[in-house]
Amino acid sequence: MSEGEQSADALEQTDVPEEADEQTEEPEETPDPTEDVLSDEEADLLIPVEEYLAAGVHIGTQQKTQDMERFIHRVRTDGLYVLDIAKTDERIRLAADFLSGYDPEQILVTSSRQYGRYPAERFAEAVGARARTGRFIPGTLTNPQYSGYIEPDVVVVTDPIGDAQSVKEAITVGIPVIAMCDSNNQTSNVDLVIPTNNKGRKALSVVYWLLANETLDRRGADTVFALDDFESI
Repeated sequence: MSEGEQSADALEQTDVPEEADEQTEEPEETPDPTEDVLSDEEADLLIPVEEYLAAGVHIGTQQKTQDMERFIHRVRTDGLYVLDIAKTDERIRLAADFLSGYDPEQILVTSSRQYGRYPAERFAEAVGARARTGRFIPGTLTNPQYSGYIEPDVVVVTDPIGDAQSVKEAITVGIPVIAMCDSNNQTSNVDLVIPTNNKGRKALSVVYWLLANETLDRRGADTVFALDDFESI
């Protein structure tokens, strides 16, 4: 399944470095409750916009790729790009729709980023998926001789840069990739983008929390998790 807005050529395999050094996590910043983060002020969001703001989900980097331009609402005076929260919210729903069609155990979630590891693991527990956090061992998806070899049907990654190895292997074996992408990410090897701050602890907790609950809701499950369940101590 390919990202709807991209051409078929954009989804062709490109070279991805075998290992991507984990980037320094960006510090949390105090949210501005008046910050302009929506292109549609009447958007019907999963949670109040203030909760997205408090988690810093909208805060991008000072770099913008052409791939991510359509998810960016504006640029701040300090040079940080602001992601459109309405599009983040929409993509969480789309990803949940997509994931609900898979057997839970055939979903793999990966996170090399320190701040993404705990919420990724909690997401996996909540929906019955598998998680590989920390360094992704080469061959996990491609080498049947490796003791940790698995054959998932879809991969969710926290950051296409930090999780470059899992993205590369997913492409090699031909399974779709859902990725949480910041303003500086390339998305040519991503099938479904969730635009979000993928470097902040609170932001990743909120997005994984919402994605878990929305996926469970589409399966008809009665279980609802609280945000606290996805926030590391």
